[in-house]
Amino acid sequence: MEQNVRTILQYLGLNCTPPAIDDFPPDLFTEGQRREGAILVHIIVSLYLFVALAVVCDNYFVPAVEKICHAFNMSADVAGATFMAAATSAPELFVNVIGTFITEGDIGVGTIVGSAVFNILAVAACCGVSAGICGVKVIPLDWWPLTRDCLAYGITVSILICIIHDERIEWYEALILVFLYVVYILIMYFDKSIQKFAKASLKHVQRLPKSERKNSNSQENNRNNKDHASEIESNINPSHLNGSLKVDALEISELREEPPKLELSSRDIEEELPFWKWPKDKGSFSQITWIITWPIRLIFFLTIPDCEKPNLKKWFPVTFLMCIIWIGSLSYIVAWMITIIGDTLRIPDSVMGITFLAAGTSVPEAVSSVIVTRQGHGSMGISNSIGSNTFDILLCLGLPWFIKATFMPTIAGKQWVGINSAGIEYSAISLLSSLLMLYVVFALNKFRLDKRVGVICLLMYAVFLILASLIELNAFFRVNLPTCGR
Repeated sequence: MEQNVRTILQYLGLNCTPPAIDDFPPDLFTEGQRREGAILVHIIVSLYLFVALAVVCDNYFVPAVEKICHAFNMSADVAGATFMAAATSAPELFVNVIGTFITEGDIGVGTIVGSAVFNILAVAACCGVSAGICGVKVIPLDWWPLTRDCLAYGITVSILICIIHDERIEWYEALILVFLYVVYILIMYFDKSIQKFAKASLKHVQRLPKSERKNSNSQENNRNNKDHASEIESNINPSHLNGSLKVDALEISELREEPPKLELSSRDIEEELPFWKWPKDKGSFSQITWIITWPIRLIFFLTIPDCEKPNLKKWFPVTFLMCIIWIGSLSYIVAWMITIIGDTLRIPDSVMGITFLAAGTSVPEAVSSVIVTRQGHGSMGISNSIGSNTFDILLCLGLPWFIKATFMPTIAGKQWVGINSAGIEYSAISLLSSLLMLYVVFALNKFRLDKRVGVICLLMYAVFLILASLIELNAFFRVNLPTCGR
């Protein structure tokens, strides 16, 4: 099982796995200084960057995605699975590029597999718990986007397991991943037509056994359906459409001449104080928050155009691009700080990759999903988390692997990329199981997102962390070589 691993390590002159901290720039403090208290600096920086990510996602990124939805006439769940997923996955892309081309280690694939489970279970848990906290006890979900994204991701993970089974990725296998992402985008582009066909087919199958009764009462049923749809439309907040409610958004939109307008942002531009104006009429907590976040908001004000302002509303492509740059940069520094913390506390790198580092690079997905879920767009939040996983595997892994194997192989004439840890395959299998359990939980809860679902997802995530950590620590069988210098 370790033949390919040892081949690469022997070629590099190593009989151990390089520590993950070597994948990042050198720290300003020595290990001794960190152990004497300097590690607190890294913890404070990490927490502050979490706040910065929340600010850029809430004030700039989510409004930019909203403008993109309007410009391309996209539903919320499709936008969450494509534009939002790609942007929030920028950290994973950057980390895997570094892991593939510079360090030639498993930090990229390990982080992506670990963050995938975080996105599936932990993000769903955060969305469910936050929904209960903000007063919305139950957020109905549309079954179609959840089924579509789970099916697409399930196929993606199955292909990944087959590819990494021999601990090497051939150039053509990486190319297949990139090609499948193009297919995924095409499916999303024609999502409305596919959704309409799927729902019509399902209704036809459900009504087929009642065909005789349907024929005898067709006029009455049609009249009742129209009255029911009108009643639903009159009692639903327009901001909760596009897959945010269990009610079929496609049916309601067909009753209108114009599609409902998607509203994601929670900001009130008219009542919002300028960042340079002291909030004297606010409470102590708001004033402390204003002081802490003022440097962040100043930097973002100078570098990101606010597309919610009337004079900058057409600048949303620039806003979206700058958000990607900031999200990727901030998340990379978060991953760097978390890696240093783990190295100082002597937490093995294999465990760090699927726990703290995975959670650190998944902060944008968590923040963005929680924000849109608290606005009532539950399907968009879940589609963002699952769609970003599909983007991670097909493009964040596939593209760097293809370039590396084709043009810059580690061993001359060997056009493949090696995987150092056999445990990643077992983690990917656990990932597939987590996806199945998530869908079963939503189906049993009648596709509703609430605090109960959040707690269940949190417990499942804890079980995954325990099992995956035990596997990476060679508790059941040998999957990892020892870390160099540890």
